[in-house]
Amino acid sequence: MPERYHVPVAAAPARFRLVGKYGTVDWREDCARCRNCVKNLCVYGVYRAENAYQPLQPLFDCRACLSCIQGCTKGLLSLAINEEYLTLGDDYWRPEIIETTWRQAETGSIPVSGAGYRGPFSGPGFDSMWTDMSEIVRPTRDGIHGREYISTSVDIGSKPMRLSIRPDGTLADGEPLVEVRLPVVLDIPPWHMSEDVTRATIAAAASLGTLAIAKSGECGLVDERQIASVVPLLQEGEDLAAHEAIIQLVSMVEIADGEDIFERAGQAHAANPNVIVCARVLASPSVAERVLGLHQGGVKAMHLCADLHGNEAAPRNPRFIKDVLRDVHTRLVGEGVRDEVTLIAGGGIALAEHMAKAIICGADLVAVDLPLLIALGCRVCGGDHNGSCPAGISDADPEYAKQRMVNLMGAWHSQLIEVLSAMGIREVRRLRGETGRAMFREDLEREAFGDLGN
Repeated sequence: MPERYHVPVAAAPARFRLVGKYGTVDWREDCARCRNCVKNLCVYGVYRAENAYQPLQPLFDCRACLSCIQGCTKGLLSLAINEEYLTLGDDYWRPEIIETTWRQAETGSIPVSGAGYRGPFSGPGFDSMWTDMSEIVRPTRDGIHGREYISTSVDIGSKPMRLSIRPDGTLADGEPLVEVRLPVVLDIPPWHMSEDVTRATIAAAASLGTLAIAKSGECGLVDERQIASVVPLLQEGEDLAAHEAIIQLVSMVEIADGEDIFERAGQAHAANPNVIVCARVLASPSVAERVLGLHQGGVKAMHLCADLHGNEAAPRNPRFIKDVLRDVHTRLVGEGVRDEVTLIAGGGIALAEHMAKAIICGADLVAVDLPLLIALGCRVCGGDHNGSCPAGISDADPEYAKQRMVNLMGAWHSQLIEVLSAMGIREVRRLRGETGRAMFREDLEREAFGDLGN
């Protein structure tokens, strides 16, 4: 049995007090001065830890278990939403996502809420998709506590469709493959923060056993012991010859899609015959045809990039990344070449469940960008602060920033194990394209109500 994959999580408290969702309102005029006040008996010790004894007090760590509200003998306490909390993020990167990411980056563990899930049953994007949990009662598949080994490793590159034997009877070498221990690569953040953040991202990838995409001009910042974890990104028009020294040291290079991509891919292979060339392709209505064309031209790995909200580039009615992935995956399956292509899904991947759902829709693995900044305290303000980040991300110590990123991915890994366990799947490779393991609201509504308008 292979060695269990372990993410080295460690406590990494926030550098400043973050914004909590809840606060208490204390109508203390009629307080009975109980010797054992419910605030002192809080199950999670929130009041004591935060010294929260004011009439109106936001509580960062409140789990909304309501034990203090129900336990007050005079009924003086009530729960309120912190107004500052509602200003976090935007319509997609909701406050709940930001708060969850903060907590996971601090502890590396799966977040638990005393209030349970209080959101709508369905919503846009990934929220319109439900996964199969039919094996959740199997004791040997009890997620992170189970006795069975569940693999989260995936391969990047073209998998051989058949074995090739040399005349002397030995097995011929196939095309290069790179194995990553987690179905995630760390992508370039949407807003450039500092060189220290780049160093931290690459160090986190090395610690996690995966890859980090970096701008080619920043590859010189890398510790030589971590160079194997770097994927240089070469933008369109960028001189590839100037980066041959880096290409010779890495296992994968990413090239922005363009008219000369095949020529540039050939130059990369000339510099390093064993390097995997990945095309960075913009998600669009015609992306399935483009992916097929890239495959026919010899490019075997594609990074499909949606925008920060997970939408493709389209003038009207853009599709969400899950629908783009289903389209591309189905097209490759229909052509009989799915295993020859690696699909990396990027854009709109905000939570651990999005990783699993993107793989079900057809991705081999996902690219994570903005969550890495949120792990460091980002509030998704869009970087519009005259170059000054209110969370002070650029000033974070690289080792601290690395640990926060590792913690976040450690929590995602645990949640992926829980999902695979509940499905009875022992390796994440089997999850790719398994749409039978999920239900899609759009498909269900079409089947149930599609003919009512006729």
